[in-house]
Amino acid sequence: MTDSSDQTRRIGISGHQGLAPDVIAYVTQEIKSRLAAIPGVTGISSLAEGADQLFAKCVLDVGGSLEVIVPSKDYRSTFTDQAARREYDHLLTLASRVTTLSFPAPSEKAFLAAGKAIVDSCEVLFAVWDGQPARGSGGTADIVEYAQQLGRDTVVIWPAGVLRQALPESDRQEERR
Repeated sequence: MTDSSDQTRRIGISGHQGLAPDVIAYVTQEIKSRLAAIPGVTGISSLAEGADQLFAKCVLDVGGSLEVIVPSKDYRSTFTDQAARREYDHLLTLASRVTTLSFPAPSEKAFLAAGKAIVDSCEVLFAVWDGQPARGSGGTADIVEYAQQLGRDTVVIWPAGVLRQALPESDRQEERR
């Protein structure tokens, strides 16, 4: 007899923050349509603003379960946008499992470790990625590269011909996905 948990598809996410409205609409539709085809899906996310939170909402919308890997203590402080912080808090309460990494404070090293932990925990990685290099250690490109090194199936979700928005200088240090 096969344990039903063996049939659960574990999907991880790595993706950009600061998505344009047209990209949000495209990504949401693509993620939902892909997840809807996977009964018993478990989504794994760090709930970063942008793609991570979109993914988490899509997982829950299709009836899946959500596991969260929090990169560090005080990770919540990285959310400068109040709506994103509220969404983080809300999604965290809906998670079936929350794991907080041992980093004492948010850092690129913690973000990279969380991204790798997501890849290590999933069967397939969804990457909301424009194909460009990471804007900081632990960015989407770094996580995609790590997933490929492990031979993890990776599904890139990005609208053809669309360039990611440039960030204001003040936000560049916060961008990691």
